[in-house]
Amino acid sequence: MKKILISLFLILLFSSNQSAFALKEIVSLDETENQPTKIETTKTAPLEIAINFDWLDISQAQRDENIEHYKNLLFENNESKIYFTKEEFKKEFAKFKKDKSYKYHYMLTNEGVTEDEEAKYCAFYSKGKTLLIYAIQYKNNPTNAFYYSAFGKLYYTDITSKEYPNFPYTSMQYNRNGKLKSAIYFLSNDLQYMYDGNKEFQGIWYKDTMYDRNGKNTLTRSNW
Repeated sequence: MKKILISLFLILLFSSNQSAFALKEIVSLDETENQPTKIETTKTAPLEIAINFDWLDISQAQRDENIEHYKNLLFENNESKIYFTKEEFKKEFAKFKKDKSYKYHYMLTNEGVTEDEEAKYCAFYSKGKTLLIYAIQYKNNPTNAFYYSAFGKLYYTDITSKEYPNFPYTSMQYNRNGKLKSAIYFLSNDLQYMYDGNKEFQGIWYKDTMYDRNGKNTLTRSNW
């Protein structure tokens, strides 16, 4: 459960605020004419998508088709690099391996600060309200978010596609060795398809509720 909640940092914090900025460098590959779910774009800025949420009404065959469709967009039809060797990943993010200002950032996040001139922040606490992990999204590096331990050790890195904040866009999360842990396809602020690093479907989020492939409610989130 904790891993799922942490991997949804984008959904829980950034996707709920349309003034937030991106976290990835992956080109969105969605083609609207081939989407199983009917959508229409509005003229708002950033570009939003109106979604007809019908997950609980469509057949199981249609749900399975949708799951395969977005899995293919994330993993098979993605022209951008989504897999890294350990060496490639460490070289790419070497400067972020250790948060040199971890004492300062720990203090900020532990006091509930979510944004300053430098970055946006998110804190993750234990049941005893001890800060275990904090996340940083630097404003001069908006396509990434970094998750650190209380002592500034890098745990996870998020990479978000350049379409953000316009929908659709994608989000990939990697562990400290560059292994893909989760992949999320953002159709809108309300609707996301989530998969693990092995391409297994984890669920579809609609607003504050996650549903599995059979339409069963499996999780809820409080800060959508």
